[in-house]
Amino acid sequence: MLKTLKTLFTGANARAEERVRDTFALELIDQKIRETESQLKAAKATLASLMQRQRSEQRLFDAVTARIETMLTRTKDALKEGREDMATQAAEAIATMENEAQLRKNTLDRLEVQISRLQASVGAAHRRIIDLKQGAITAKAMRREQQMQSRLNSTISSTSSADEAEELIAKVVGKDDPFEQSQILAEINADLNHNTLEDRMAAQGFGPATKVTAQDVLSRLK
Repeated sequence: MLKTLKTLFTGANARAEERVRDTFALELIDQKIRETESQLKAAKATLASLMQRQRSEQRLFDAVTARIETMLTRTKDALKEGREDMATQAAEAIATMENEAQLRKNTLDRLEVQISRLQASVGAAHRRIIDLKQGAITAKAMRREQQMQSRLNSTISSTSSADEAEELIAKVVGKDDPFEQSQILAEINADLNHNTLEDRMAAQGFGPATKVTAQDVLSRLK
């Protein structure tokens, strides 16, 4: 029972977290981009420090190498002059400097490998941030489009205002014309009073005319 409840709580928490992540997706994207940029900045600082150390080690290596060359020349000159005591001391100094040079050469080799790897990582991170920013722009544009579409759907699907307007239009358009009704009523009354029958018979020449026509007026004027 407890295991089942724990599973249900875990599932509910996961769904709640998913809803929060979806709601604040854009804010989370921006935050993750900022974190990635901060990591890239730290990596660049480390790379700059390694490159600075490499240059320093290179200068020291070049200096000790130059001293070795100079000391070798001096040793050769001492041997030519028969100063083996000086040549022996010089040889000891040369051995010490060559050991130092070898250590610095090993350090330079290690720094070169580290710098090469870190440069590749920094380049990849930089390109990835560019892709993330472009993706964020696309995501924001899509979110705005989704919000606009949601509002439009809400407006279209809303039945209160639209249905009320359609109902009013139908009432106005479908309402009977009162003027037409009065004309029809007058015709009905005329038929009931036989007025229209007399007019029709007079028009056919049966009996005197019930109305003065334009033709009657013209006849009187002639």
